[in-house]
Amino acid sequence: MTHTPAPHTPVPQTPVSHTPVSRTIRAGLAGSARALAAGEVSSVALVEESLARIEASQSSLNAFRRVRAEAALAEAREADRRLAAGERLPLLGVPVAVKDDMDVAGEPTAFGCPGEFPAKEQDAEAVRRLRAAGAVIVGKTNTCELGQWPFTEGPAFGNTRNPWHTGHTPGGSSGGSAAAVAAGLVPAALGSDGAGSVRIPAAWSHLVGIKPQRGRISSWPDAEAFQGITVNGTLARTVADAALLLDCASGSHEGDLHKPPPIRATEAVERDPGRLRIALSFKMPFTGTPKRLHPEVRRAVTAVAERLAALGHHVQAADPSYGRIGLTFVPRGTAGIAEWVERVPDPALLDPRTREAARLGRLLGGAPLRAARAAEARLHRRVGALFSSYDVLLAPTTATPPPRIATLARMGPMRTDQAMIAACPYAWTWNVLGWPGVNVPAGFSSGGLPLGAQLLGPAHSEPRLISLAAQLERELNWHEQWPSWQPAA
Repeated sequence: MTHTPAPHTPVPQTPVSHTPVSRTIRAGLAGSARALAAGEVSSVALVEESLARIEASQSSLNAFRRVRAEAALAEAREADRRLAAGERLPLLGVPVAVKDDMDVAGEPTAFGCPGEFPAKEQDAEAVRRLRAAGAVIVGKTNTCELGQWPFTEGPAFGNTRNPWHTGHTPGGSSGGSAAAVAAGLVPAALGSDGAGSVRIPAAWSHLVGIKPQRGRISSWPDAEAFQGITVNGTLARTVADAALLLDCASGSHEGDLHKPPPIRATEAVERDPGRLRIALSFKMPFTGTPKRLHPEVRRAVTAVAERLAALGHHVQAADPSYGRIGLTFVPRGTAGIAEWVERVPDPALLDPRTREAARLGRLLGGAPLRAARAAEARLHRRVGALFSSYDVLLAPTTATPPPRIATLARMGPMRTDQAMIAACPYAWTWNVLGWPGVNVPAGFSSGGLPLGAQLLGPAHSEPRLISLAAQLERELNWHEQWPSWQPAA
């Protein structure tokens, strides 16, 4: 049955903040790069402002695990020298951040864990590519322990808070990156997505979050991450900025297991997506645990569907056939945790839930893991059958608005899993499939908390999803809204 829109149903909104935000911060990633190339601002000035906002925010938002103040300023001075000499690169002199599961030379990679970790000698491939594009890495952002949960809290670093409402989580596990971008500490940041860990914090922080095709952004020094379910992705306030960061970070290392054909994400931003067939689905994959879609999330995603229909797309209710896809996720996810625990200097310091997940991963790491991985081709055919009739799947990114700080952090393993699935039952299936998805802001709850919708596609469909997201952005102008949080004077 075709979804018939109410022609003027608005996406839920919250008032735009009128708290001062500098022109350079509002310019975003692409705007900062243009201003630097035109000589309108220096890299040192941009990096100094970013570092000042990070410092002023740590006591309230706690977005960063590591801040590279001296190194970043030295890199900014070198960027200014190169700019003055006429050199031009896509991000030359622009400050960005990366999640603390990515290696940055000279910094430890603790991945949310407590303990003393050694400094890394080399950049991860994704970080190397950002540097090759000229970016200045100002720091590494907080993530929950081994990226397992949709909140960014832990004894190793404290609580990372949502700039839209500091009593709530920005999501996880890329919550530090999301908080940093939402608050204007950096114009864009890299995160990683193993069960929605880019898309969930993007939804709960009013951002664009791109989970690309598996392998689009290299996971090296790991040939693949978490048995192939985790990919690196981008968070930004606009589709153009998220796409630019994706282009700059993308590319394969010779050791990668997954090497998709290249795309040009930035070219898709200005491209008309054409009239698309869009399936609207609120169906939750089977998990055997209780869960319910919050009515405000349903209304927000329905409003996005209606806006897409008003733009001329054919929007129709239709559900993918997920089957028992969850049975393939658990062995891969827990085996990945078990592999990571082997790298931790002192596993005794880890959260008991992490140790339990690692124990399960070791149990499932033989025949169950092989069966889970072998099932992927069958799942591609089963879920992918939807795309014989539709071009894009529109679904909620989460089932609820962002929870309050400490809602999940103190639960035991079983209650944590149940609460996590209840809040976030929609995103993880695309990690099993390895296909791309894009979170777009979908307005706000009645309490002013951000909500999101995800555009999902089959293999290598990032250009189509990005083009559609950009068309929506031109209609909704979500990037013009800023949280009320600002650093103390």
